[in-house]
Amino acid sequence: MTTTVTPPETTPAKEPKRPRLPKSARAGGTLHGGPIAYAILIVFTLVSLFPLVWTAIAASRDNQRLADTPPPFWFGSNLFKNLEIAWTDANLGEAFLNTTIVAGISAVTVVVLSTIAGFAFAKLRFRGRNAAMLIVIGTMMIPPQLSIIPLYMMVAKLDWTDQLQAVIFPSLVSAFGVFFMRQYLLQALPDEVIEAARVDGASSWRVVWHVVFPAARPAMSVLGMLMFVQTWNDFLWPFLVLTQTGNPTVQVAVAGLGRGYTPDQSLIMAGALLGTLPLLLVFAIFGKQIVGGIMQGAVKG
Repeated sequence: MTTTVTPPETTPAKEPKRPRLPKSARAGGTLHGGPIAYAILIVFTLVSLFPLVWTAIAASRDNQRLADTPPPFWFGSNLFKNLEIAWTDANLGEAFLNTTIVAGISAVTVVVLSTIAGFAFAKLRFRGRNAAMLIVIGTMMIPPQLSIIPLYMMVAKLDWTDQLQAVIFPSLVSAFGVFFMRQYLLQALPDEVIEAARVDGASSWRVVWHVVFPAARPAMSVLGMLMFVQTWNDFLWPFLVLTQTGNPTVQVAVAGLGRGYTPDQSLIMAGALLGTLPLLLVFAIFGKQIVGGIMQGAVKG
């Protein structure tokens, strides 16, 4: 007769309790900064807003009050009057239209051409690719002031002085834009997607239109915003080839305000405020999409 011995029942060892993470540290939780972080953000915000606020304060005063010591630190009663005078004297209506045309055309062409060139440098294999990319990067190291004299000679020979094409054509391409889009497409556009499109019989231009442009949309929106702001704020070259009575841009028109033996600083500040408001409006409308595009590109990368 055999007896079976049953092993004694053993209770499983209890796992040690894991520390409960705060909500901000869990997946999908919201991170909250401490008081020091909020204090730093408030300081940086105030420092960033001070030039704009001071411009509005100066535009609401008269020239005599701005010359006093200490200067005013609150708004006066002449804001709308100075804005109206600046708008009329500087012919800012035509200047806004001209600047919108110049900045819009420049931004669109830079974005499209830079995306195509960036795709070629990032994903296509051709002889001299690295050397050509080094040349593009090398042009970014040349000060733009060195090209003013030969560029002005070309514009004068073409009889483009005081015409908008003199400002538009030099800004149709950007070495920074090509480099920016190349670096983005290196990470955001997998080679397998391009190869799959090639297998389906897509031509190079169809790949660019249906594959490259959708993948590069976040970077394209950021680059377009940067180029629009840069062209809108450009002063030196438009001031050389345009006149304040012909086809001025906003910066050229504002430069003619307050002229005289004693420049009227309040009118100059009023014109500067008017020239800044469209950029603030554009960023207020499209800022969320641009920031979202940056974050989407970071996730893709």
